[in-house]
Amino acid sequence: MSTESRARRTLGGAARVLLALKVDGPLLTGLGLIAAYGLVVLYSASAENLPMLLRTVLRLALGAVIMLALARVTPNVLRRASPWLYAIGILLLLAVAAVGHVYLGAKRWLDLGPIQFQPSELMKLAVPMMCAWYLHERPLPPRWSDLAVLGAIILVPVALVAKEPDLGTAMLIGTGGFIVVFLAGLRKRVIAALLLLAVGGMLFGMRFMHGYQRERLVSYLNPEAHPLGAGYHIIQSQIAIGSGGVFGKGWMAGSQALLDFLPERTTDFIFAVIGEEFGLLGVLGLLLLYAFVIGRSLYLSMQGPDTFSRLLGGSVALTFFIYVFINAGMTTGLVPVVGVPLPLVSYGGSSVVTVLSGFGILMSLYSHRKLMG
Repeated sequence: MSTESRARRTLGGAARVLLALKVDGPLLTGLGLIAAYGLVVLYSASAENLPMLLRTVLRLALGAVIMLALARVTPNVLRRASPWLYAIGILLLLAVAAVGHVYLGAKRWLDLGPIQFQPSELMKLAVPMMCAWYLHERPLPPRWSDLAVLGAIILVPVALVAKEPDLGTAMLIGTGGFIVVFLAGLRKRVIAALLLLAVGGMLFGMRFMHGYQRERLVSYLNPEAHPLGAGYHIIQSQIAIGSGGVFGKGWMAGSQALLDFLPERTTDFIFAVIGEEFGLLGVLGLLLLYAFVIGRSLYLSMQGPDTFSRLLGGSVALTFFIYVFINAGMTTGLVPVVGVPLPLVSYGGSSVVTVLSGFGILMSLYSHRKLMG
C-alpha cells in the first residue's frame, strides 16, 4: 500500500471516529491548541509549579469528558432539560445565600465535603438555555410581554450572583442571556429602550457596590492615582505587556511575573504574562486561535435547524468572545478589572469545565441537526 493510500485511510478513520463521537474536528483542534498554549504559559507563570499544572491537566481532561458526553446528547433532550436545569440552578444559588461557604469575604461556594461547587458557573449555561427554550416556539422578534419574561429569567440569577458578591460572573450570566435575546431580533426602539434601562440599572447598582468594587472602577479611570493601591494591578500588567515588545523576553524569562510584581499572574492577569514572554507575536498567535474557534462556533450555530439551536449556539460562541475580550481588555486597561479568566488558559477548575461544556452543547446542536424537526 502506498504512503498516500495509507494517509487517506488513516484520515478517513479519524473522520469516522469524530463522526461517531458527534464531535466537530476543526473546533476540537482549535480548543486543543488553545489548551496546549495555556499549559505552556501556566508552567512559566506559576514558577514551574508542577502540581498546579497537573491539576489543570486533570480539569481539562474532566471538561473534555463532559464535552464529549454532551456532544452525544440530542438537542431535543437539551431543550426539554433547560427549565429543569434553570430551576435547579436557582435553588442552588438560594442555598449558597443561606448556607454557602465564605472565602475572602464572598459567599459563592457550596461545600460538598471533598469538593466545593460554585453554582453560578452552572447558570452561565442554564440562563441562555432557558432563554432559547422560551423563544423556541414563539414568534420573533419577541414582543414586549416576552421581553418582560426574558428579563425576569435573566435578572433573577444575575441578582443572586451579584449579591454573593461576584460581579464578573453575574455580568457573564447576564451577557449570555442577553445575547440570546439580541439574536432573536430586536426592533430599534426596543434596543434604545433596553440601553436606557441598562444605563439606569448600572447607575442604580453603583449605590450598592462594595468599597473594593468602587476602587476598581476608579482605578480603571485613573490607575496612576493609586499606583500602590487599586491601580497597582493595571499598572503592572501594562508594564509587563509593554516590556515584551514584538518578540517577547522568552519563555520563563518574564521579570514582572517571576519577580512577583504582577499579581494574579496565573489567573486574571495571565494575558500579561503572554505579552511579556512571547511579545506581540505571541499575543497575536493566541488571538488568532481564539478567532478561529469563535468563527467556527458561529458557523456551526448558523447551521442549526430550529430557533433553539441557532440562539443557544450563537450565545455559546459570542459569550466565549466576551470572555476573551474582557480578560484581554482588563489586563491592558481598556475595561475595568472584573475577575474574568482567560478561557482555557487561566488556572481554574469551574470555568474550564463550563467553557468546554458549552462547546459540547454546541457540537450536539450541530451534529444532530439532521435528526431535528
